[in-house]
Amino acid sequence: MDSGYWTRFEVRRVTPTPQRPHGIRYSLTLHDRRNKRVLGFDNAHAVRDERKGRFQARRVQWDHRHDRDRTSHYQFHSAEALLQDFWSAVDEVLRSV
Repeated sequence: MDSGYWTRFEVRRVTPTPQRPHGIRYSLTLHDRRNKRVLGFDNAHAVRDERKGRFQARRVQWDHRHDRDRTSHYQFHSAEALLQDFWSAVDEVLRSV
């Protein structure tokens, strides 16, 4: 890709669980030329929803997005939507370099 950026996809079909009801374990990432991840969409690990107040129960999210050092919830709708969202985000990153 432009400026030495590259992507990696790791996708596996898994038994559906409450954490992965769609039955897909995935990690879609964009890396810079120094191999540092700058963008990622995945459900490989749980992430706490930090938007809740200090004394409220925190919901654990599985589908999420990494933007450099920031992690946010990602609402998985379908594999097609995931790919569209990922490539749109990649385009945004590449426009900013």
